[in-house]
Amino acid sequence: MPSETALKATIRTEFGKGPARRTRRAGLIPAVIHEPGADVIHISLPGHGTTMALRSANALLELDLDGKEVLALAREIQRNPVKDVIEHVDLQAVKRGQKLQVEVPIHVIGEPLSGVAILDLQQIAIIAEATNLPEHLTVDVNGLTEGDSIHTGQIELPEGVELASAGEEVQTVLTVTAIREELPEAAAPAEGEEAEGEEAAAEEAPAEEE
Repeated sequence: MPSETALKATIRTEFGKGPARRTRRAGLIPAVIHEPGADVIHISLPGHGTTMALRSANALLELDLDGKEVLALAREIQRNPVKDVIEHVDLQAVKRGQKLQVEVPIHVIGEPLSGVAILDLQQIAIIAEATNLPEHLTVDVNGLTEGDSIHTGQIELPEGVELASAGEEVQTVLTVTAIREELPEAAAPAEGEEAEGEEAAAEEAPAEEE
């Protein structure tokens, strides 16, 4: 399970594009914290530490907000499409022991005996406590052969984690399919061969009557 990342958060009192640009120039990331029944809190976060923490899916951030501990998960991350840097983060405040439903990626390990493993689901919804969210779920394909598949009920779950779809229709997570062999392209005739063939065909063809 990913560990909590401690970050120092600072309250923002200026809003809008101009202040947000100044915040980013200072090496900080503008962010907001959402909490049910409370006003949105505008904050800034350390750029490097936040970027490193959010590389992990469902990273739990332990924010020091004026001496008060706030646990939060990233709900939405806005990135600059050109520079691929984080420009803004929407956070959801959570509590220790609170159960959450989140999407986690599927991580494939091993090699099938034959064929190739194709993921039918890139992510799967799970339910777990906020402090016990896995970065991913692992699917082992060692020993599988063409035609084999793995379904949601066959995934090994970490302790304290359950599928959000438990009791519902079983979904196919991964299928092992045959490896497609590309047909070799017809070899192009060597220089001079095509002309010689055409000349031979012309010699064998009967002459047309005038």
